[in-house]
Amino acid sequence: MLTMKDIVREGHPSLKKVAAEVDLPITDDEKQLLKDMLQFLINSQDEEIAKKYELRAGVGLAAPQLGIEKRLVAIHFEDFNGKLYSYGLVNPKIISHSVEQSYLASGEGCLSVDRPVEGYVPRHARITVKATDFDGNPVKLRLKGYPAVVFQHEIDHLNGVMFYDRINPNNPFAIPDNSTAIE
Repeated sequence: MLTMKDIVREGHPSLKKVAAEVDLPITDDEKQLLKDMLQFLINSQDEEIAKKYELRAGVGLAAPQLGIEKRLVAIHFEDFNGKLYSYGLVNPKIISHSVEQSYLASGEGCLSVDRPVEGYVPRHARITVKATDFDGNPVKLRLKGYPAVVFQHEIDHLNGVMFYDRINPNNPFAIPDNSTAIE
């Protein structure tokens, strides 16, 4: 079972590197890693389990956050309408995006960052992501709003980008041009 001890923190070199593409079909070890990552997220959102194992709640986890430089991400959350997004994805890639921007009004956080970071993180309002699932099936997702932010945050990890790298250093609360707040 993955715990917070397995998650590397800011300053770790794997968080600043571009992760390697994963060959398909994925190995049994890679499949198990994705399942473990997904289970961590499910556990982190369960109050009793999270308290028992001192887990911080998370909605996404990328392999580089475990010090593993591979293009693997797990995502697990319900959006504001109760729709469940639960995926273990291999080589996810944004294949198209809107010009319009959005940002989380409350800001973003990260399991690899143990400090509060204030500021707005500009993101694309809408994206289309292509990936492969655990079983080698192609996945194509059209996302907007909060789900689009979560996927962009995790895909950034695969490219060595931390969420705070996108915050305006001169004015962290500058509202990004052509953007909508996600409350």
